[in-house]
Amino acid sequence: MSKVQELFGSPLKAVNLGTENFFHDLLDQGVSAVHVDWTPPAGGNPELMRALSLLESPEIDAANQVAIDRFLAASPFLVDCRQAIDVIPGMKPNMVLHAGPPISWDRMCGPMRGAIIGVIMLEGFAKTPEEAEQVAASGQIEFSPCHDHDTVGAMGGVISAHMAVHVFQNKKHGNFAYCAVPEGMGGKLLRYGAFAPEVLERLRWIGSEYCSVMHEALSNSEGIDARSLQFQALHMGDEGHNRNKAGTSLLLRALFPLLLKTGISHERLSRVVDFVNGNDGYFLSISMPASKVCLDVARDVPNSTMVTAMCRNGVDFGIRVSGLGDTWFVGPAQRVVGLYFPGFGDDDANLDMGDSCITETAGIGGFALSGAPAIVQLIGGSPSEGIEISKRMYDITLTENLNYSQPVLNFRGSPTGIDIRKVVSTNILPVITTGSVHKEPGIGQVGAGITTPPMECFSRAVLAFAQQWAQN
Repeated sequence: MSKVQELFGSPLKAVNLGTENFFHDLLDQGVSAVHVDWTPPAGGNPELMRALSLLESPEIDAANQVAIDRFLAASPFLVDCRQAIDVIPGMKPNMVLHAGPPISWDRMCGPMRGAIIGVIMLEGFAKTPEEAEQVAASGQIEFSPCHDHDTVGAMGGVISAHMAVHVFQNKKHGNFAYCAVPEGMGGKLLRYGAFAPEVLERLRWIGSEYCSVMHEALSNSEGIDARSLQFQALHMGDEGHNRNKAGTSLLLRALFPLLLKTGISHERLSRVVDFVNGNDGYFLSISMPASKVCLDVARDVPNSTMVTAMCRNGVDFGIRVSGLGDTWFVGPAQRVVGLYFPGFGDDDANLDMGDSCITETAGIGGFALSGAPAIVQLIGGSPSEGIEISKRMYDITLTENLNYSQPVLNFRGSPTGIDIRKVVSTNILPVITTGSVHKEPGIGQVGAGITTPPMECFSRAVLAFAQQWAQN
């Protein structure tokens, strides 16, 4: 009997690729079958497939190794706390920074508009919200993305001249990054678009007494090693984006001796410590700029397809790619999928916003969900789903970062260095853990969940890269 006869004479064993309908039909007929969830590379788009073929090059692989090596070698330290006007490059008295790619006042979402109204009043350009709206629309205020100024901001990400920011230094390469001091977790917050008098009063205190005490504590020390804290926090149930309870506790432990050495009065120190201690999410303002200061040294590597920034402004989602410089590749911001707080639903939520997915760009956040079961539960999933999400991210990244190891995965290094080629080829999008904010300014967070960038960002980047590559 020939091999072909043997094959067709044996019981049928089917492997189904693509749509699941055929798989279920086989099962209904009692046929043993295995389903493989498969789609053609680049979704079968011929133009993208040609571009990907063009970008399969040892030169690109070598450039990506340079970019990822720079990132891995970086050494992020919290070294100071200052007012934005004194440290952020290019900051001006009439400038307002915001999260995400560039956007004009007329296109901004409700929470971002509310935050900008707040800082216009904070800086004294207007006395009432109505006056602030007129100033914002008049052209007197210069709006600019945080990322264009070595800065990152949560949710609305709005930063004005006299707001306090954390100062980070990469002690390996010497570059700096900045992030606003967080106001708190609940209640009325500027980053959610609130501009009530108590919001502005709290920001004035943060920009004055709080900033002064932290400046004295940090500037008279070698700073605080953020990577060390992040490494420990990931082993204690944080993922470095939505859950930061462990990181905040570790930060306080590092801060205590520095604060005590200042000799500042107990009363002033107590207010500062109580402020940090009362905000479980404080460490996000550490993990964000720590990620930013490391990723920035991987920018502008010729021929590198590594993603160096992802961010969103509540309307648009944007990415930057190392070998394509400061160009933004933009698509529509996505809805957060997860759980809502009681009384809220899809109709209430704004589209995803904030620079905080710089953490996923660095290989933590959604990429480290395997070790954060509390967050997975909060967003309506299970610990096993968190593990599968982390595993899936290895398919779109360049390396495994042992600086951020994942205990549940046998201490495997976190998937790090998103490659635009791999995202488009596999049709796998980066997973981002995030909060969902109300579309009306000032109401605040209404839920939490996960989201992804739109594929358009990566497709457009691949096509632009292929065009540039063909011209070289």
